[in-house]
Amino acid sequence: MKKIVSLAAAVLMAIVLMVTGCSNGGHADQNGNSAANPSSGASAGSSSEPAANPVTISIFADQDSWQDLPTNAFTKTLEQKFNIRFQWTTVPYDGAPEKRQISLASGDYPDVFLLVPYIDHFTQADLLKYGQQGVIVPLNDLIDQYAPHIKEVLDANKDYKAMNTAPDGKIYGLNGLSACYHCSFPNKMWVNTAWMKKLQISTPKTTDDFKKMLEAFKTKDPNGNGKADEIPLSGSTETFGVHVVPFLMNAFIYDDDHTYLIMDNGKVDFAPNKPQWREGLKYIKSLYDEGLIDPAAFTQNAAAFAKTGNHNPELLGAGAGMHPAIFVDLNSESSKHYDSIPPLTGPGGVSYATFNYSGNPGASFVITNKAGKEQQIAMIKALDYIYTFEGQLEANTGIEGVDWRKPKEGEKALDPSMQARWTTIPGKPGDKPHNNAWAQLGQYNLSSEFRGSQVQSTDIYSPDGYERRLFDATKNNYDGKQPKQIFPHWAVWIDPGSADQAGMMQTNINNYVEQNELQFITGSKSLDKDWDDYVKGFDGLNLKGYLDIMQKAYDASTYGK
Repeated sequence: MKKIVSLAAAVLMAIVLMVTGCSNGGHADQNGNSAANPSSGASAGSSSEPAANPVTISIFADQDSWQDLPTNAFTKTLEQKFNIRFQWTTVPYDGAPEKRQISLASGDYPDVFLLVPYIDHFTQADLLKYGQQGVIVPLNDLIDQYAPHIKEVLDANKDYKAMNTAPDGKIYGLNGLSACYHCSFPNKMWVNTAWMKKLQISTPKTTDDFKKMLEAFKTKDPNGNGKADEIPLSGSTETFGVHVVPFLMNAFIYDDDHTYLIMDNGKVDFAPNKPQWREGLKYIKSLYDEGLIDPAAFTQNAAAFAKTGNHNPELLGAGAGMHPAIFVDLNSESSKHYDSIPPLTGPGGVSYATFNYSGNPGASFVITNKAGKEQQIAMIKALDYIYTFEGQLEANTGIEGVDWRKPKEGEKALDPSMQARWTTIPGKPGDKPHNNAWAQLGQYNLSSEFRGSQVQSTDIYSPDGYERRLFDATKNNYDGKQPKQIFPHWAVWIDPGSADQAGMMQTNINNYVEQNELQFITGSKSLDKDWDDYVKGFDGLNLKGYLDIMQKAYDASTYGK
């Protein structure tokens, strides 16, 4: 299903994060943004005390190709700090989910599962099933007694807490906090402002303004080569904000580019069968009919999108995407030409930005019933250390002076309201990766303080200032422009008895929406003649039953409670 993040999408997502975060530790600096400072308010108390006697803990873990977890420097730090002896069962990324499932099915599973979430994770249905079977140990009491930093982060982040808390109030596992600020507003529009300046075009505010800008890109030869070869607007088919429809549809009705669900005073509703959706499709079709939207935008992958964006001379007027590095090389001069624009305002005064909490439901850390009390306490203490600023820096980045350093005089933090506290040390060409960090395996509290206090260049068009460019674009153009109420799909737990049915229904409904969307835009179907039949088609897909399941899940969730 298109809406489920694929491994390929996750890998491309990581590329942008490498731009400012790569060290010769061999891993990417993943993003995080949250309101909590996990090291400032909580007293570590007993969480910092090692076990009186050595505690052996068996762990099943996803291991990257550059890592050796048994000899890893951060592994040794935790073992020494908490008097732990880890016994590792490591699996490569390829085939990791199947190996975890075999382990559980055989009954020969470890004390702890520690996973890389975009490679493998326990789904919410998994957590409920194994939790109710007693295979997974609820973490609530362990967190309350031995993990003050984890507790503080949960209490300070309502979305994160709801994502990790089952409807019965139990926390069966934890995923990482990675409140990536710019990732939370994925459906941005990046426009060639060099062309705008050349053609003396102001930033478009309305759908009409945007159309006129695209028309100028198509007809006035902004690349100056004497050919009508400009592509006014393009995108691709992956899930990281590259669909061209949501940014445009948000001027008519909210499009979350994921579930298509909307909220109306606590009631779960559906956008694509509404008259406003039809009006949005009419507008998008008008752009398509005039050759203002690249037909390839509906079929090509990001690699093909990037070929258009990197063409010399420049061909691309505007590109949909979470960030411009998806379609243009950051080291090129062309990269400097693309700036984001705010959401457009449609004829009815509607103007939304798509918001998506940057985290996936489920858990990458669980403790099983094979762990005795000593193992449970020692492991939750070790994880609690990772939730501190110091622990997260070591887990994610490595060793001070080798993989990261403190700021030099004059260096600025990504977030202007914060003091710079750290930056990565870039690796030298030919260096072997350091085996010093857990990297993606240890990303559990990439908070706003952690992310915002990283050194960033003030030149937003340099690769070293790229994160600032995305931060500024999000803050200035998108944050605060989402609807007041959004269906929180990341925090809604569906009853295991309905999960398979709901998943099938969502797949069928989303596929139906997207297939018809393309047919209406390209003219294969008529918005005048075929719209009513399209709307009736949702009856055959049991849209009402699907909305009932989602409503019950929303009502039962701990979100906002």
